[in-house]
Amino acid sequence: MGLSEQIKERLKEKITNWYQHSPHRIYISIRPQDLKEISYLLFKELNLRFATATALDTPKGIEILYHFSFDKTGEIFSLRVLIEDKKNPWIESLATLFPAAEWIEREMWEMLGVNFVGHPNLKHLLLIDDWPENKYPLRKD
Repeated sequence: MGLSEQIKERLKEKITNWYQHSPHRIYISIRPQDLKEISYLLFKELNLRFATATALDTPKGIEILYHFSFDKTGEIFSLRVLIEDKKNPWIESLATLFPAAEWIEREMWEMLGVNFVGHPNLKHLLLIDDWPENKYPLRKD
């Protein structure tokens, strides 16, 4: 059984959408509350490497994509999470699962205003320390 099939079998109803852009590029939409559990499965149990995360402000909310790589085959699996509440966007931090998430979460926090619950060190990374509160450079509003 290939990795895609294993992931589909393990996640079942936790997948809200599965989109295979190419043989090696798969997007998996999930609910925000399932992120930590699914990331644990990909990272700890299926041995995928956390590569990075990207985020953007969309009309429907803040969308975060968590990119995981299976280096043996070159497959990239991206977890797509939509945080609909733009006034109070929050999601669990993944920095406790893998320290590589710490800096990118800090960047998304200061640029888009996403609160990463459980993050060990949410402080400015790119902006000056006295940057105005509730002003997020990558927000469209």
